Amino acid sequence: MVQLKGQCIISELKSSSKEAVLRELAGVVHDQCTLIDLDTLCQVLTEREQLGSTGVGSGVAIPHGKVPGLKKLLLCFGRSRSGVSFDAVDNRPVHLFVMILSPPGIAGEYLQILARVSRLLKDPTVRNRLLQATDTETILELFNRTESHQQKGASGQVKG
Repeated sequence: MVQLKGQCIISELKSSSKEAVLRELAGVVHDQCTLIDLDTLCQVLTEREQLGSTGVGSGVAIPHGKVPGLKKLLLCFGRSRSGVSFDAVDNRPVHLFVMILSPPGIAGEYLQILARVSRLLKDPTVRNRLLQATDTETILELFNRTESHQQKGASGQVKG
């Protein structure tokens, strides 16, 4: 399963509006995958937001979409300590963003990663630790270790 990579982490977003955050997150992905046009990435994210906000509440947003021409699933994490008005379902500012971009043809894996990210960010302890993390390594370790810990628990193995 896809994991978050260090070059796809923005420890402090510069943007202060919904549209600007989406563009800033898309820019990080564009830097990793220059074959996909930045405007196309932004358009996919904006069109998804028009269907309904991906601000799921508790200071979390999971912007996502399917991008023609993309070869693999990509994750990007962004944090705003000051918070961004994102039309979240609870009308509170969003501090933690996990963007998921997927090729159009892999619906099963796409839904699995969306569910995994949702489960991870529902945990108030994980959210707090992500907000307090002081470096990229800590964010990676929290995100990726927690994911593998959850997978072990889901497979019925004894948690260590």
